[in-house]
Amino acid sequence: MSTLCDALKQYVALRRALGTKLHEAARTLGHFVEFLEREKADFITSDLALRWAMQPQGVQRATWARRLCMVRRFASWLSTIDTRTEVPPPRLLASRRRRTKPHIFTQQEIGRLMAEAGRLASPTGMRALTYATLIGLLTATGLRPGEALALDIADVDLQSGVLAIRETKFGKSRFVPIEDSTRGVLASYAKQRDRRCPRCETKAFLVSERGQRVQGCAARRTFAKISTVVGLRIPTGNRRCGRGPRLQDFRHYFATRRLIDWYRSGLDVGRELPKLATYLGHVDVGHTYWYIEAVPELLQLATERLGPSHAGGDR
Repeated sequence: MSTLCDALKQYVALRRALGTKLHEAARTLGHFVEFLEREKADFITSDLALRWAMQPQGVQRATWARRLCMVRRFASWLSTIDTRTEVPPPRLLASRRRRTKPHIFTQQEIGRLMAEAGRLASPTGMRALTYATLIGLLTATGLRPGEALALDIADVDLQSGVLAIRETKFGKSRFVPIEDSTRGVLASYAKQRDRRCPRCETKAFLVSERGQRVQGCAARRTFAKISTVVGLRIPTGNRRCGRGPRLQDFRHYFATRRLIDWYRSGLDVGRELPKLATYLGHVDVGHTYWYIEAVPELLQLATERLGPSHAGGDR
């Protein structure tokens, strides 16, 4: 085992001991160390870090910057042990962060995605069961994908119909009530999970074919493949699924449908919006207002609701 590989293990162990999960970064940095070994490099240089970060083609510059940022943090720590280590300069791949335009699913698209997820092949059938349930859960609750995958069995109260979302984004926790239909589906999933996977090695509610917690990268990859099969993504070659809907977009679907229903029902959306922000776990109601600006139908409904008396406001 190489010195760099050993150093990475120490780095990951230290970061996790300090409370950081570091799942994605640990995998990504593992690929970086493999790249260094292929280059026969004994230490990190800015040139090697930059070349590796820019390897993926057909992605946004922000993806390159994120990869390089992971290397910078690792290199900063490693430089205290190995003085040969070069720490890539900040903003070497700086890019303006652009908020990805959400894909607002139609009910027909969701139906096709769930049907295709239900056809995923695996020896026990757990893969199809878990991904169909995951899509349904995200659609019905607007949870962040990471929040759904982080749910433990103890977090899902099937008696009261409440999900405990613990220490999620921004360190916040909250309780999310679910409808009876969603509770029934989750109860059915739990029974089938326990029957098909009686010796699960995890306390996770949603489990993989091997009885382990489903990892975010695996969920995103599988959903991209499902989206490709149903025609929502166009393959770009080299087994890449191209760009298209993401698991995160179910959250946008949930939020926009609620807002559209409120507008059409004549409710005072301004008064209702803080409730939705709390439900979604937003730290600032301004983040929830963004959905109105991002979806043309919502923007039109908001404009109509304001009425002609507001049409001649500040220009």
